[in-house]
Amino acid sequence: MLVSFTSSHLYTHLKTKQLAQEDKFFTQQEITPLKSQISLTSNQVVHKLDLKFKNPLITKQTSYEIIGKQNALSSQQDLLAASAPYPVIDEFKKYKFSINGSRVVTPAKLPSSKVNFNQKDLLTVLVNTRKYFQDYSSEDPDILRTGMLTTQGVTVPDVLNTLNFMIVVLKEDIANNRVTRLQDSKFINSNFRVIKWTAYNPNNKQQKQLRITKYAVFTHPGSRKKTSTFNTPIHSLKEDSNNNKFYTRYTKQDVLSGIYEPGGKEFGKVKSLAYLTRTGLEEALMQGTILINFTDGYKAFFNVDRNNGMSYIRGLKATAQKRYWYFREVDAIKGYGYKIDAKISIKPGVTFAGDVLNIGLGKVIVIEHTKGGRKHLQMGVMADTGGAFLPNLYQLDFLAGIFKNKKEFGQNITQLPEYATAYFLVKK
Repeated sequence: MLVSFTSSHLYTHLKTKQLAQEDKFFTQQEITPLKSQISLTSNQVVHKLDLKFKNPLITKQTSYEIIGKQNALSSQQDLLAASAPYPVIDEFKKYKFSINGSRVVTPAKLPSSKVNFNQKDLLTVLVNTRKYFQDYSSEDPDILRTGMLTTQGVTVPDVLNTLNFMIVVLKEDIANNRVTRLQDSKFINSNFRVIKWTAYNPNNKQQKQLRITKYAVFTHPGSRKKTSTFNTPIHSLKEDSNNNKFYTRYTKQDVLSGIYEPGGKEFGKVKSLAYLTRTGLEEALMQGTILINFTDGYKAFFNVDRNNGMSYIRGLKATAQKRYWYFREVDAIKGYGYKIDAKISIKPGVTFAGDVLNIGLGKVIVIEHTKGGRKHLQMGVMADTGGAFLPNLYQLDFLAGIFKNKKEFGQNITQLPEYATAYFLVKK
């Protein structure tokens, strides 16, 4: 159950030493430039980057000496990190429980199978995710969390370097009209650290594989005006709503009772974007994005913007949920972002939604499942999140596509696994 969780984040600082260790910083020397106030910690001065990213001012001999010393230090630090517990937090940055990182994320290798994905779509999501780091690292400090991969010595610079390297490889391979090297598991194993993710479900300690749920964008007919068929509105908040958060007082049921309609006590405070059927509204709220085909011939994507601050309750049917989302018209399917204008544009087939706070934005993930006696590998980027993932270390949501209805969606996802083995890829 997913909506793109991009409501205003609570930037409260966690005061425990363990959580303080989660803050990682990086510089312009090693990755694509970010905001100037972000600095690199002293033990990350030199990284073993691909030749395209090496500092030309460092001689070959000097770089080997520095890297050798750093590797010895890093090995000791990695052992200490792996043995330390990782504190899991919820969407309000409150401590929930701790995990032993060495039991959840461990070094591994990809099996010898082709890695499946659409090359151009993956490139798009990689570029857009990297741009989010470049543009919003100071406004959205949540993305500077490396999450549980801290226990494997992975840093935010490692994540950025992984995105950089993959973008270069894909651009070269697409320009040369060839199957990309990123689909070759041997190339992956040679150039990336492969880290296996074993599911951690506090309610089911026997679960080892990740649950792979699926989400989609549905197309729905809609009207600019209320009719007998299209009688359920989706609303947009006005610019001054940040100062007057009246909307946080009202549940979904309050909104649907007509408080924003003519004669309602809050009439005029929001803008009605469209009128749908009740089914259309629930699917828009669940998936986070909807493609509306208006009766006048216009069509557009609408994405969740801000919610009423009420938590999503697992296990409660959709119509009974109190959380309500306000929408905005957008130019593409949108994923993670701290505000509507900053959201990452994503593509189906190469995007995962997950627990950004405890796993980290921009992680490249490969899932493995067996079908017809053969192993299948699928690659994507964690570029989205949602209320069902805060916290959640045992599930990923796969963006399956754009569909006319649930029947078409259901037929498509029968080809995808319910559970899979998952791997993180980190550039060596």
